[in-house]
Amino acid sequence: RDAMFAGALVNTTEQRAALHHLLRNVASASVDIVPSATEFIVNAQQEVAATRRAMLAYAEAVRADERITDVVGIGIGGSGLGPAMVVAALEDIAAPAKRIHFVSNVDGMALGSVLRGLRPRNTLFLIASKTFTTAETMVNAHAARDWFVAQGGGLPIDRHFVGLTTHLEAARAFGIATTFGFWDWVGGRFSLWSAIGLPIAIAIGADAFGALLAGAHAMDEHFRHAPLERNLPVRLGLLDVWYRNFHGFTSRCIAPYSHGLRRLPAYLQQLEMESNGKGVDWQGRALPYATAPVVWGEAGTNGQHAFFQMIHQGHDVIPVEFIVLRRGGRDLPGHHPRLVANALAQAQALMLGRASADGHRHFSGNRPSSVLVLEQLDAASLGALIALYEHRVAVSGMVWGINSFDQWGVELGKQLAANIEPRLATGDTTGLD
Repeated sequence: RDAMFAGALVNTTEQRAALHHLLRNVASASVDIVPSATEFIVNAQQEVAATRRAMLAYAEAVRADERITDVVGIGIGGSGLGPAMVVAALEDIAAPAKRIHFVSNVDGMALGSVLRGLRPRNTLFLIASKTFTTAETMVNAHAARDWFVAQGGGLPIDRHFVGLTTHLEAARAFGIATTFGFWDWVGGRFSLWSAIGLPIAIAIGADAFGALLAGAHAMDEHFRHAPLERNLPVRLGLLDVWYRNFHGFTSRCIAPYSHGLRRLPAYLQQLEMESNGKGVDWQGRALPYATAPVVWGEAGTNGQHAFFQMIHQGHDVIPVEFIVLRRGGRDLPGHHPRLVANALAQAQALMLGRASADGHRHFSGNRPSSVLVLEQLDAASLGALIALYEHRVAVSGMVWGINSFDQWGVELGKQLAANIEPRLATGDTTGLD
């Protein structure tokens, strides 16, 4: 932990630091964020602050521009899941005059269904790719540009396309003039706090974006300084190791009893399984034990009528993580007590069960769950929750002795697809299985 915060190259296979916590330090740009901070850390913090100021100023300009009614974020993985999850969670405070869309899947229906409801002169596209080469993102970006040129009647591309990238030359060649960059020490699944969060800032505004960062920074400070026995990321990370290696539980269900958090399970799938779904330690040696569980879930109460049957009475024991809000959203507040009651009842049923001579009605109980309670779903509490999960994943990875910050497992399929795609057109299957 201390090495990570100090800027050590904890991503050993790529020789990179993992300094995403710098992105949410909203203190002075020159502050010593760790004891005896290196010049590299101080310079990085200054660059982060400068980029953040420029990005938030641009976001406020877009929010004030009445001509822009629709913003389309085109990215995949961390460039799509994180911003989409946060925008959905904070829709109560989002600007009503701006519709925020996200396109990640390379399936043409994903982009096509969004474009059908748009007008070029009222649309802003945000192309999110660090290298500006991500295959799925660039296919969708070029298709969006083709649609804009065909339908836009000569509207300038550089006024309606923005690049969230470090590859400025590629962005310029595409026709983009406005870019916001980030750094190689920011992994995609940890990047929503960076320029990748531009659609979030446009949706909720600079002040709320600052509150999102502040909530995450507060969790960073808790993780750094709280005694281990009272350190929430440490306790949850150890719980994950306990479940996986000592009980043999192979999956964990995420059940947010909040419509706003409906995209959280998908976000956590990537955060945890891409980070810790590894079979070798940080030196590349095969591990003799399992690491990340399968993480999955659905918002409550929908899950109760889908998969809770298996959780209560199935053969496999599946720990459940309930996330509950003390106070609900602005709409139909009378519904909220019923939502909370359902979450607590499910946890009680998992713990206590119910004995019955009729096997069909017997509930074994003694099935584990955890309950995380947020006061309300605001920007600060959401920021703290996301940072809690980031650090929890890092803790379990540290205990397992793996590198939680690379993702080599996604590369092989990409390489094979590049060979298969042209064969679909030619019909040449030589050498294929």
